[in-house]
Amino acid sequence: MQDPISAETQEASGRPVTMSRRKLLSSAGILLGAAAVGAVAWRYRPAPDHDRPRLSVAEPFSAAGAGAITLVDIRTPREWRSTGVPVGSVQIDMRRDDFTEALSRALGGNRAAPVALICARGVRSARMVRRMAEAGFSQIMDVPEGMLGSGAGPGWIAGNLPVARWQG
Repeated sequence: MQDPISAETQEASGRPVTMSRRKLLSSAGILLGAAAVGAVAWRYRPAPDHDRPRLSVAEPFSAAGAGAITLVDIRTPREWRSTGVPVGSVQIDMRRDDFTEALSRALGGNRAAPVALICARGVRSARMVRRMAEAGFSQIMDVPEGMLGSGAGPGWIAGNLPVARWQG
């Protein structure tokens, strides 16, 4: 009698091919393990490389508070609503078609002004730092910890830095 929990298929010859419960559970365990490894790798994936300064979350917080830098949160409105925004930051969704122009306007047209970009985990900010450097922003900096933390550090929120409710 065949195990009722066995997975069953037909070979080309018409004979049933069964998979034992042990093999089925073992295969499921391997798939779940691979998914877990993939999730961890996704969370801690390296950010794109660039040659611009990388700041800890404390650095742009104090510099923005002193008026020495513009901190720009490039995440999405959904993310701003979910976690709030860094106190003292300007919010510009990186998906905007006019992101470069919006950033330039936020800096009063001065592409030589110091500006730091922050996202959730440092991947998008690294990508945008490269793009903005190519667009002529000469003092563009990255906050690779992001709001939620990354391999670079615990992040803005875990660092207990102030967050404001997004007013969008």
